[in-house]
Amino acid sequence: MKKSKIVIAAVVAVAAVMIVPRFLKPKEEVNSAAVPVVSVANPEIGTIEIYTDLSGSIEPSEMASIIPKAAGEVTEIYVKAGDVVTEGQPICHIDTKMVDTAKNSMDTAAVNLDNANRELERSRVLFESGNLSQQAYEQAQSSAELARLQYDSAKNAHDNQVEYSSITAPIAGKVESVSVEVHDNVSTQNIICVISGEGAKQVNFAVTERVVGGLHVGDTVEIDKNGTVYEGTISEVSTKIDDDTGLFNVKASLTEAQALATGSRVKLSVVSEHADNVLTVPTDAVYYSGGKPNVYTYDNGTVHEVPVEVGIFDAEKTEVISGLTADDQVIVTWSSELYEGSQVELAGADETTGETAGETEEQAAE
Repeated sequence: MKKSKIVIAAVVAVAAVMIVPRFLKPKEEVNSAAVPVVSVANPEIGTIEIYTDLSGSIEPSEMASIIPKAAGEVTEIYVKAGDVVTEGQPICHIDTKMVDTAKNSMDTAAVNLDNANRELERSRVLFESGNLSQQAYEQAQSSAELARLQYDSAKNAHDNQVEYSSITAPIAGKVESVSVEVHDNVSTQNIICVISGEGAKQVNFAVTERVVGGLHVGDTVEIDKNGTVYEGTISEVSTKIDDDTGLFNVKASLTEAQALATGSRVKLSVVSEHADNVLTVPTDAVYYSGGKPNVYTYDNGTVHEVPVEVGIFDAEKTEVISGLTADDQVIVTWSSELYEGSQVELAGADETTGETAGETEEQAAE
């Protein structure tokens, strides 16, 4: 019986030796594993640009819509859409029904002027010989001057009617459209044709009030048409809201964009906001509590929650206006266990410790 008790006691002792280490040492490992491992980064000075995607239409930098200065019937058309014209080249002819009338008035005025000049010359001879009074001579002078003015007016009216009848290109370029046909009756409100200038093209687009504040003349824009990218430079930013769209109109001149058809729609991207030489942190490192931004910093294994004031941000970087310095170590690893005063380990710290310990053992062995 005594022997049996001894055997049982020995078995219990062996079991205890086997079990106790399982509860002791692993407990330390579990506690160690529960501490979050984080990575950190220092705030950096950088530039943030916010891009806004828009759409616009291609137009020539110079365009002329030709409208007749007098009503009449179109009798001849000399060009068609697609033709290239020079400045002053005839576009069409309009019978204003007034050229002949104006010519008759001019001819009549010319006869009257000739008669008045003859009468003035006769009066001058009589006046100088003492056979005509001063008053009569001055009357002849006044009549001749009036006849001259009437002729000049009639001739100007005739010249205008001739000019109005012959429509010419005001600029050199390409005929984009012709809106009339022979025998059409046109008025001074009808557009006969549209000519685009030979110069560079431009893209016209509209932006909201938020975006227009970040656009300036000289800024670069990127244009995309079916995968082909063109560069442009903003040449005009309207300061007045368009009554029809409620937006601000913007124009950007394009270089080497002759392949883009007038009126075609394109995609474009503009820098609507930017901040230069500002303190930045990774956007994923900024957390919001109650709508207020903050970051977590690392200080010898302890986490600190730091309120910050932020500016603009993109997918990668956020501008920090205040709350941090370039020397702060900002935690960039997400963990649900981050809070003020929590304990964390720095990523790579164990490896560094292991390497140091290994070097110490090697030195001791030597």
